[in-house]
Amino acid sequence: MKTLESRLGYTFANPAILIRALSHRSLNSERKQGREEMAEHNEQLEFLGDAVLGLLISDYLFQTYPELPEGKLSIHKARIVSAAHLVEVARKLQLGQCLLLGRGEELSGGREKKALLADALEAVLAAVYLDGGLECAREVVQNVVMSVPTAHDELSELKNFKASLQELAQSKGMPQPIYVTVRTDGPEHSKTFVVEARVGTQWIEQGQGPTKKAAGQMAARVLYHRMSGNLKFTASPVVSSNHTG
Repeated sequence: MKTLESRLGYTFANPAILIRALSHRSLNSERKQGREEMAEHNEQLEFLGDAVLGLLISDYLFQTYPELPEGKLSIHKARIVSAAHLVEVARKLQLGQCLLLGRGEELSGGREKKALLADALEAVLAAVYLDGGLECAREVVQNVVMSVPTAHDELSELKNFKASLQELAQSKGMPQPIYVTVRTDGPEHSKTFVVEARVGTQWIEQGQGPTKKAAGQMAARVLYHRMSGNLKFTASPVVSSNHTG
């Protein structure tokens, strides 16, 4: 337990709740048959942990990437909280070694079963939340769940390209980027904005999105990648043709 606490970066005030989070229901089945005292298993904690994890990842994405539309945020959240990603996190924690299993589950390779690992991780997050509160759970999520490459890969797509484009222009001694809304399409309740990102008069690209901020980020992303790819550009690059990319 101490080793797992070290990996989590959190010490439990009530170790019993961590033991419950690691206890699979197969323990109960065998203890019931042997008329031993039944132990609490982790299924209810798994239910709570799923909600805690979803809240904390949603809050992180909402606070960190305010320019992204709801659909994009939902896609990235779904990938980060997916069973596949949680299994990778559980393996990094070597959570399988800590599971408390019935003999049958042990013999069937339960410590390596993906479903058991993902469920146990959610239960452990719930245990941290119940033992130390939401902020402690937030720290564990950010330091453990978000440290696994899958999360970094997903979040790299959410890069603030406006800031990156500004830094690139500054490093080349070029004018700061400006953003112009060139048109708005669609009905009032479902508009699509088209925004143009400009660096000087020669580097221009367009992006579109459900908000001006989202469209601006898309335009910045397209222009950033095009300018970054032209490593030898000077003050006289080829003029871009305006396209939505």
